[in-house]
Parts: sequence; structure tokens; C-alpha cells
Amino acid sequence: MTTPVVSIAYHSGYGHTAVLAEAVRAGALDAGAEVHLIKVDEITEEQWETLDRSDAIVFGSPTYMGTASGAFHVFAEASSKRWFGQDWKDKLAAGFTNSASKSGDKLHTLQFFQTLAAQHGMHWVNLGLLPGWNSSTASENDLNRLGFFAGAAAQSNNDQGPEGVHKADVATAEHLGRRVTETAKVFARGRTAA
Repeated sequence: MTTPVVSIAYHSGYGHTAVLAEAVRAGALDAGAEVHLIKVDEITEEQWETLDRSDAIVFGSPTYMGTASGAFHVFAEASSKRWFGQDWKDKLAAGFTNSASKSGDKLHTLQFFQTLAAQHGMHWVNLGLLPGWNSSTASENDLNRLGFFAGAAAQSNNDQGPEGVHKADVATAEHLGRRVTETAKVFARGRTAA
């Protein structure tokens, strides 16, 4: 079986989301993927081609004003060139986001990513974790401590830099990278069998 190619297309305004992108990368590498980090606000034609040959694309952005950042929206609109040719059809997709508030309308950002993936005909990979930190015996250090199902979500205090990203949120992003890679392997085996 060939090594799955996972690309992480993300924007990070202040560095917090970049920490999560690195964590998704680490998880995907750990699971055996070839991984590419692509900053969507600096994307090159060669990186667009990398996305085109990827088995999975993981979208990442901070949540600003209840949605993905403006820079990510510019990238999403530019991806319409791929939409016309259905270049990303049947690839896997997943997503992650960060904001200062515990909720911060992060779900809306993840749903924006899901809609973008659906428009491209991609298959969404959810987080695959039960919520953490939701009982008297739970801890803020649980995986999925914020209780999102659609993707990895993080909360970072607005008066701290990227070093302040919660370790449980980093571990949750690593989990997402591993899950996407393992799912890509299953899809590849299925295609081969079919």
C-alpha cells in the first residue's frame, strides 16, 4: 500500500492555530502519512498541486467573528477552480479551529469546513471521540475537553501567545491527524479491493 498523503491547509493569525496544525501533522506522521503544511495566505501553485494529489486535506483556521478567518475564506473561494473540475472529489477532509472563548462559535467554523468539503465532493472525517471533561470524575486534560464532534477545537486565552495552547487541545489535534491518516489507509485498501 502506498503512503497516504495528508495536507494541512491552514491560516493562523497569531500562532495558536499553527500550534494545532503542527499537532495534526505530528499525529499524521505518527500514523505513517506523508504530510504537508500549507499556509493558505502564502499558498503557491506548487502547493495547490500538492493539495490536488493529496488523499486527505485537513482545513484549519482560527474562529474570528463566528467563522473562519478572512484569509481562509479567500483560500476557500480560490478553491473554486478545483471545484469546477471536481479535482478534490472523493478525497478525505477534516478540520480544526481555535478561539479565545470556550465556545466562541467554533462549531460554525467547523461546519463551514464541512460545507466546503461537501461542495468539493469530499468525505468528512469527524473527530471520533466522546466529549471529555463533562463529569465530576473528568478533567480539563481529557481529549476533546471542549466536547466537539465535527473536528478538533481548541481554546486559547487571548492574553497568551501560542505557548498557551492547552495541552489537551494539542493532543486532540494529534488524535485528528492520526484518525485522518488511518481513515485514508482504509479508503486506499477499499479502492484496491474494489
